[in-house]
Amino acid sequence: MHVTVIGAGSMGHGIAQVSAQAGHTVSLNDVDEERVDAGLESIEANLQGGVDRGKVTPEERDATLERITGEPSLPEAVSDADLVVEAVPEDVDLKQSVFEQVEEHADEGTIVGTNTSSLSVTEIASALDDPSRAIGLHFFNPPHLMDLVEIVVAEQTVSDVEERAVEYVEGLDKEAVVVHDSAGFASSRLGLVLGLEAIRMVESGVASVEDIDTAMEEGYNHPMGPLELTDLVGLDVRLDIAEYLREELGERFRPPQLLKKKVRAGKLGKKSGEGFYVWEDGEAVRPSGEGE
Repeated sequence: MHVTVIGAGSMGHGIAQVSAQAGHTVSLNDVDEERVDAGLESIEANLQGGVDRGKVTPEERDATLERITGEPSLPEAVSDADLVVEAVPEDVDLKQSVFEQVEEHADEGTIVGTNTSSLSVTEIASALDDPSRAIGLHFFNPPHLMDLVEIVVAEQTVSDVEERAVEYVEGLDKEAVVVHDSAGFASSRLGLVLGLEAIRMVESGVASVEDIDTAMEEGYNHPMGPLELTDLVGLDVRLDIAEYLREELGERFRPPQLLKKKVRAGKLGKKSGEGFYVWEDGEAVRPSGEGE
């Protein structure tokens, strides 16, 4: 299958990587060649890291890279794609614009997927003349390490598209869960509740950042605490999702003031070097404010 990924950032290049590792031919697209090249470099670095850890053979690395082509022209990238997955920022208007461009240049049978983590797939799909081909494919960050993909069925999605999406995800050797389109789906809705409550606990002095995370890791067997996960996702992303779910589902998703304060200060988590933790070389080295 030919898979095109639009958006070469952290999610997009990860989706491109796992698709190529599964044997698909992949086109990676973004608004300019510089961003495409950065995405390709990140894929190569991820694969080399896998080689260094003994998880990927040098032959698998090379074969994966051979299957991926960088293509800054969207019309060229989608022209013969069987599946297009957009992984652009969480903005309905932007995603709808991308869908419209894809439909203009892709074949009639091309599935059009969105990697949104919380926005309405039904609304995004409404930009298409044929919204029955749309599906939500919510990968988790980072896609090359996380096993779950949430398949979100829009109101317009036909059963054949759903079945093909499940087949694609299972072919990546990932776990597919199918949910019907609703605000926050299943994973973002549940994960956000936990993350927001953890922030409120820090805000009110219940426990330290580190102890809250340790409680969930050791007591509930979570691979990562909710505050470190918030840093990984991005505090600005979490805030946007919280505001959206508050509007859609009510006050229980009201974002804490501490979250707003950190976002205003530019403390966005891993990508900015500081959030609830200080990050160095991609690792959380200490809680923010400690050891400074």
